[in-house]
Amino acid sequence: MENIATDIELLYNKAEKYTKTSFELLQLNTIDKTSDVISSLAVITSMVIIVAMFILFINIGISLLIGKLLNDYAMGFFLISGFYFIVALIVFVFRKTLIKIPIDNLIVSKLLKDKIIAENESNTNNI
Repeated sequence: MENIATDIELLYNKAEKYTKTSFELLQLNTIDKTSDVISSLAVITSMVIIVAMFILFINIGISLLIGKLLNDYAMGFFLISGFYFIVALIVFVFRKTLIKIPIDNLIVSKLLKDKIIAENESNTNNI
């Protein structure tokens, strides 16, 4: 009888350790995936800011050039503003295909990276 109680206690301790270890592994995997997504988005955000600054200064130069050619600097800025208004309308109309879906795909691919790699390795081994 005492042997059964010892076995049950040992089984309980092993189950408790397994649960704690599984929970810690889940936490570490979550931290890894989250940091991967955040770092990827930080890189993309910084690149967008750099490109936006480049485009801003190029557009100021183009606006001044057009304004000089038309002898009206304000008209150069209005033409460039009109161009970007049209671009904004196009982006608004196609916002799902241009913005939402690529960002969703990036996040999902980062979160499922390990699973995709494992599937590719198993497919390669089966060939």
